Amino acid sequence: MTSPEETSPAEHFANVDGIPFRMPVGTRGSPALLAAYAVDPDGARAVLPRELHPYRTGGSGLLLIAVVDYRDTTIGTYVEFCIGILCTRGGRPAPPLLPLLLGSAFGTGVYIYDLPVSTEISVKGGRGIWGMPKRRANLDFVVGETTVSSQYDLDGRLVMRVDVPRPAWTGLPLRFNGVGYGCFRGMLAKSRISLRGRMGVTPGGGPRSRLLVGDHERVAWMKRLDIAERPLVTAFVPAMRGVLDDHVETWFLTSDTPPAPPEDGLESVTGLGLGQDRLPPPDRASSDRLLRAPGPREHAGSR
Repeated sequence: MTSPEETSPAEHFANVDGIPFRMPVGTRGSPALLAAYAVDPDGARAVLPRELHPYRTGGSGLLLIAVVDYRDTTIGTYVEFCIGILCTRGGRPAPPLLPLLLGSAFGTGVYIYDLPVSTEISVKGGRGIWGMPKRRANLDFVVGETTVSSQYDLDGRLVMRVDVPRPAWTGLPLRFNGVGYGCFRGMLAKSRISLRGRMGVTPGGGPRSRLLVGDHERVAWMKRLDIAERPLVTAFVPAMRGVLDDHVETWFLTSDTPPAPPEDGLESVTGLGLGQDRLPPPDRASSDRLLRAPGPREHAGSR
């Protein structure tokens, strides 16, 4: 896939639903973290729309958690917390390995199940324009001396916290063109993003990797994934450059019987404004207590 950064005009402007954009839509200098966990592929299959299939490797599916602290965008600063499943698109599941080598042929991408963000304007644009399942939530992004961490609270309750090690060396080149799928108003949306920068990678995550899954209903589905105790890999990008492509593809979501109306329709975005204020930060003291003395796995999740 050709990078949007290489094809989009450098000094064009757009305005969609009252949101002003400088094209191409992107960011510079934004830190990000990533953690990838092996999961039960049948559990992953249960949360995907029928048009998508979980990517399988070694008998496992792949859960991806990616958090970006956007510090330079045309809609202000905000944190975005992505929870998704690596998948393919097509009439049948794809064979192993080939979807990673021939991504466009197999529709390889990440099905984004949840995408909380810090600000109202990001919800309005991400959901209304790109069809991604954004919601406003209590989020943070903490870069410490040895650990990078982000926490996601909603309705005064812990949803998830992810900690990854901060590598001493972050000089590995990042050059990635990826696909994200999301569901909105009964449609499956596909968008593309180009990522560039330098990163540090920790195979196996190391002892500082921790994933804490709360008891909020937004992550009830994750309790059925049998998430591996340790990540396959974690990564930290101190200053990422990202560019969204200038178009979105959509398809009807189908089922064998007439479906109920979608949970989120156009009415969920038409009344939103352009606010850039953030909600208060999440309750770190509560998650710290859980990590020091974790409860049962089904409550506290994978550590």
